[in-house]
Amino acid sequence: MSDSEGGRPSDTMRERVPENSRVFWLLLNANRWLVAAGISGGVFLALVIIGHLHPTEAPALFSQGDPIETLFQGLLTSIITGVTLVLALSQLVLSQELGPVGDQRERMEGAMAFRKDVEDVIEEPVSPAQPSAFLRSLVKLTRRRAAAVSDAIQDIDDEALTDQVAAFTESVKENANAVENGLEDAQFGEFDVVFSALNYNYSWKLYAARRIRAENEDVLTEDALAAFEELIDALELFGPGREHFKTLYFQWALIDLSRTMLYASVPALITAVAGVVYLEPGLFPATVFGVRPLVLVASAGVAVSLLPFAFLLSYILRIVTVTKRTLSIGPFILRETDRSRDLDWGKTEAKAGENAGVDDESE
Repeated sequence: MSDSEGGRPSDTMRERVPENSRVFWLLLNANRWLVAAGISGGVFLALVIIGHLHPTEAPALFSQGDPIETLFQGLLTSIITGVTLVLALSQLVLSQELGPVGDQRERMEGAMAFRKDVEDVIEEPVSPAQPSAFLRSLVKLTRRRAAAVSDAIQDIDDEALTDQVAAFTESVKENANAVENGLEDAQFGEFDVVFSALNYNYSWKLYAARRIRAENEDVLTEDALAAFEELIDALELFGPGREHFKTLYFQWALIDLSRTMLYASVPALITAVAGVVYLEPGLFPATVFGVRPLVLVASAGVAVSLLPFAFLLSYILRIVTVTKRTLSIGPFILRETDRSRDLDWGKTEAKAGENAGVDDESE
């Protein structure tokens, strides 16, 4: 985890997580089909290397106790079980959409009430319909209201407060600009919308705004207090908005996963059945130019048969990673921190044994 100086956590998700860049890219940014292909390819290469280095000749090795038939029978059973799992996942997603008209009306009323709240704060008659534009409007609003906070304290003669607010508002503006750029051309259904929203560290900003206001309430003017309140309201709206679109993305991803696994199960089933019925070790020579053909064929069959599970693993890796990083909503601590309570981020002193700081990350 990377924190910026003086205890303020980094804004982007990449800077807050402990994984190196390659692992982070693999877990979140990489195309899921490429990840699945890499998993199957890795299985194929591992089996080929093991089979090539095994001291027993391939025909003799595969003739002991009929391991090929046993292997592909197990894979065939697993594929059928996996397809059943896909149907269960599909039913889980569909269950969120099915219900009596009363439940549907409550969902509609809740969605419209939230949109109306957003329209009130962004001062627009109708809030954007696209998720990326909707979130971008909230991010722009927090940037404008951070600027309003900065303007509201100009007449207050308190150097410590001025430094705190300057560092805080600059952080909000910089982070908002970066997230706006990420949301500019993002299309829902792809991971870009959720990933850009995760890069807006709203929980720390919410905590910092409330703390600065509370610690300086005696010196803040009415205009400054009102400016802080408006900024806090905007940040509080971003949290449920992000969580709503994250939930919708998870449903979208589970539907894509179900469909992809069903498609992949067809060649996997054919390969597993062919391995049981047609693959005979005696049909292959021991080696051809130093390569064991039977090892290549058996390894390729296993890799193809595992495709549905490779897709399952690739999609679930992203979903559980995002879920783990966003378990809480609002300013709560779900992991150990060692951050200074001092909001003057130009200083680096931290009190011994004091844990304070807020992040919506769980580790």
